[in-house]
Amino acid sequence: MGMVEKPNAVAWAQDKNWWRGTVIYQIYPRSFQDSNGDGIGDLAGIVQRLPHIAELGADAIWISPFFTSPMKDFGYDVSDYCDVDPMFGQLADFDAVIARAHDLGLRVMIDLVLSHTSDAHPWFRESRASRTNTRANWYVWADPKMDGTAPNNWLSIFGGSAWQWDARREQYFLHNFLTSQPDLNFHEPQVQDALLDVARFWLDRGVDGFRLDTINFYTHDKYLRDNPALPPEQRNADTAPAVNPYNHQMHLFDKSQPENIEFLKKLRAVMKPYNAAAVGEVGDAQRGLEILGEYTRGDDRMQMCYAFEFLSPKRLTPARVVETFDALEAAAPDGWACWAFSNHDVVRHITRWGLSVKAAKAYATLLMCLRGSACLYQGEELGLPEADIAFEDLQDPYGIEFWPEFKGRDGCRTPMVWQSDNQTGGFSAGKPWLPVPAQHLQLAGETARGADSLFAHYQTALGLRRQFPVLRSGVQRGLTAQGDLLTFIRETDTGEDALFCAFNLGDQSIELPAPKGLWQSVWPNGGAALGKTITLGPWQVCLASKA
Repeated sequence: MGMVEKPNAVAWAQDKNWWRGTVIYQIYPRSFQDSNGDGIGDLAGIVQRLPHIAELGADAIWISPFFTSPMKDFGYDVSDYCDVDPMFGQLADFDAVIARAHDLGLRVMIDLVLSHTSDAHPWFRESRASRTNTRANWYVWADPKMDGTAPNNWLSIFGGSAWQWDARREQYFLHNFLTSQPDLNFHEPQVQDALLDVARFWLDRGVDGFRLDTINFYTHDKYLRDNPALPPEQRNADTAPAVNPYNHQMHLFDKSQPENIEFLKKLRAVMKPYNAAAVGEVGDAQRGLEILGEYTRGDDRMQMCYAFEFLSPKRLTPARVVETFDALEAAAPDGWACWAFSNHDVVRHITRWGLSVKAAKAYATLLMCLRGSACLYQGEELGLPEADIAFEDLQDPYGIEFWPEFKGRDGCRTPMVWQSDNQTGGFSAGKPWLPVPAQHLQLAGETARGADSLFAHYQTALGLRRQFPVLRSGVQRGLTAQGDLLTFIRETDTGEDALFCAFNLGDQSIELPAPKGLWQSVWPNGGAALGKTITLGPWQVCLASKA
């Protein structure tokens, strides 16, 4: 397949619903392409490799943080929201990303980390200096209990108490993540105004939208009430690894507060004149879909959110697809989900679910047919498995803390492989910041592109959304699971255009009755009329349009 042609420029720019059903390709900039040989990916490297994403057929890119940062959490600890960290380049390099992406018909979404900053941020340095300075209330500060212990029982996702003692103010500050990532106080109007200015800065620079990190962590309970315990039978590892005591609490008060809705409305109002869209990451194992519904309801909040249902360690079975969409319909009938199987925080799904290439192709097609938008993580289209990183090579503080029961996130963050004829996979002329596994080299992006390759399959699967607009914005009905068989219909509200979808997500052949009425098979043997029955071999898919 050749390069995807950019649509009419005016229509493209004015499309108010471009986000609905869009396919977003996530770039982890440290690991995408190094342009200067220092072993770390950069913005100039992204410019170099954008044609790969356009050729794949994605609609947009999401770039993980590239802002100025001490890199304690690899960019998710921001010390300057409005500049580029020197390791990634400078603002002019980001402008080049915007220009090249738009030239290729790709929209650009950037990862805004608004819930917390780095402790090196000037805002925090001023805030911690005294209890009376102009930014004293910009972070979440609290006095100790009478016995000197933390204000309440809240826990950090990275382990231990979510409170850190500060000798300057003789108070604790809240950190939901690393101790070097203090939480901003969204109950302070000036904080909200400053963050809205950050959004304006990047919108003025040409970005098309945002991926909002930990969107439900912005606002905390202003009364600092203790979280209740969570019964063992209700605990799961969707938000934090099983060995983390974070899973032992019902997180009622440390996040997901109702006041957050008002900030999201303000952010949407800022975005509206730019025709920008946002997708929020909802980190909540108990109420994820409910929060998704709250945050995407109507037209004055966020356009999209994603919860962790499809990022779960459990393989996605037909029954779980039906269960998830039933729960979504109950909790968020007016909401809009964005689905992903992999990202920079979880074990790559081809390893997590133990998939063969044939199975990976079936899941790729499924992702493109389900109602909602979709995120692909770099290397997913090549079938990259999770890398096994030795302890001495670990960079992720999360993995170092919980090793060896949880090995952290470095295994999914290793450099992208482009060429198979050198040890770094064409990622860098220097030593990469994480090792490149030998098993990844044979899957390199510039070589593994044959007609039967996973890359070619992803191209075709993504092409379905352009070929059949009903997959982008149509309704979804008749979702049914029978063992390894999943069936549903995507159609317009009137039912005039419809696509019948059947997936065998198992290793045994399945025979099923053909849908009633006149249908024409469009996948895999386009044009063939359907008989009375359909036989799906292991991991096979049948898509048929109304004749």
